[in-house]
Amino acid sequence: MSRDPQSPELRAAMLPVRASSLQSLLLAAWIFLCTGAEYSVEDAEGDLLFLMDSSGSILPYEFTELKEFVVDLLKPFTIGPSDVQVSFMHISDDPVLEFPFDKYMSNTALQWGLLNMEQKLGDTNTGKAMTRAKDTMFTQKAGARPDVPKVLVWLTDGASSDDILEPIQLLKDLGATIFIVSTGRGNYMELKAAASDPSERRLYYVDPDDMYVITEELRNEILEIIRAKKLRAMDITANSFRLLWPKLLSSDSDYYLIEYSSLTEPQRKSWKTVTGDETSVVLRQLLPETTYEVKLTPINNNNYNKPLMTKVTTLEDESSPQRIVISESRPRSFQVSWAPTPPGVAAYEVLYGILPGGEPRLLNIDSSQNTTIVNNLEPNTTYLVTVSAVYHSGRKKALSAKACTQDVNFQVNHLKLTDISPTSVIASWDPAKGRVLNYRVRCTRHRRSPSVRNIPAQVQSVLLTDLIPGTDNRICVKAVYKNGTGQGLCRTVHTPQQQDSLSLGTESAKSFCTQEDPCW
Repeated sequence: MSRDPQSPELRAAMLPVRASSLQSLLLAAWIFLCTGAEYSVEDAEGDLLFLMDSSGSILPYEFTELKEFVVDLLKPFTIGPSDVQVSFMHISDDPVLEFPFDKYMSNTALQWGLLNMEQKLGDTNTGKAMTRAKDTMFTQKAGARPDVPKVLVWLTDGASSDDILEPIQLLKDLGATIFIVSTGRGNYMELKAAASDPSERRLYYVDPDDMYVITEELRNEILEIIRAKKLRAMDITANSFRLLWPKLLSSDSDYYLIEYSSLTEPQRKSWKTVTGDETSVVLRQLLPETTYEVKLTPINNNNYNKPLMTKVTTLEDESSPQRIVISESRPRSFQVSWAPTPPGVAAYEVLYGILPGGEPRLLNIDSSQNTTIVNNLEPNTTYLVTVSAVYHSGRKKALSAKACTQDVNFQVNHLKLTDISPTSVIASWDPAKGRVLNYRVRCTRHRRSPSVRNIPAQVQSVLLTDLIPGTDNRICVKAVYKNGTGQGLCRTVHTPQQQDSLSLGTESAKSFCTQEDPCW
């Protein structure tokens, strides 16, 4: 969109100013930080310095638009010491360094740094800022690197209070490529002379409201300068990695020759060829924890192309447990076991939480163990259990399974025996807690084998007959649950002779009887 500011097309693009509210700024910040870029630039390497007019001639809404423009422009770049580094300086009475090149080493951190900048106001002393940039910014002290391309992007409203031509020429002499983005009319000839050649691709005029129009074009122009001609590795696993490189060949008959071997056995080389229109390939069947030396040679009959080289180290042979077994489930605990136990594991993590959406809890288990008891759980509850193998590299491989605790098995309450006749009684009780399937009533008559009856859960009484007068009879009741039975409650009743009244056991005769008790 570089063009003469007096052209009808440019004048039509200079739209009325819109006021930006604090709410819209916060919304923009949230969107920029959360949405991410549509694509990622992985093969760029350079130091980008932004000089932005932060003086009083810039309206507050324009300052906000400029910040958001820079964030959007840089969003696809990979930020880091081996990729793209960014520095930022304000133009004001005196230049103000917002941050040097080595301040932010990730795109997210850089975005926060840019969006939280504040306008400095004051006069527009651009020449002074460029002199400061020439003297101090493209230096090792400011985090710049000696052997990477240098780019300066000047964001301005077109005006400057001091001379810019001499300091900007000195910046060009240092090897910096100068881009200019003007949001005002300014002196077209002066700006054209300030921009690097070809100026029609380095100078942009745009209204603050429409800066998005030039974002992609400016980014591509910057990429033409900083796109690195180097071999990179991505998607590294224990047995493979992907190689990427810039497009170096154009003819259909051209091709790339890839040679690779481990550093421990350099004589055992492997080869692979790909066509000239490819820019990536996956190398497979590699050894884990092994460093490979890789050379990519562009083969062209007309020109010699320098080979690209890199070294790549594969990861540990990392795998997750293949099977999780949940056993010994109880109301408040269960046992978690897993297999196999891969070599090279530093530790295991057992993460468990109630489904759905319960607060997760973590157990750290020694690498020599493959089982643990999880305690302090809720009865009759479903948990999600995740076992992670944690490797020395810090990577984790995980497998998940569901586990259910058992219901609590409660005892019945207040067993009562009511006489009907010398040979029969009614046993009644209060209902037990929990999800009772039925009640089991056992009656041990004098010198007879015990009899057992199952009573529906909604019934809490039973008539017991065929008692022998003048004998002791033991009656026990317990609740039956899905996972077993509750504790039994027992009483002993003495039936009188026919002429006596029925005498029931006293409170001292009442006893509790567990499942292991021989009487029940």
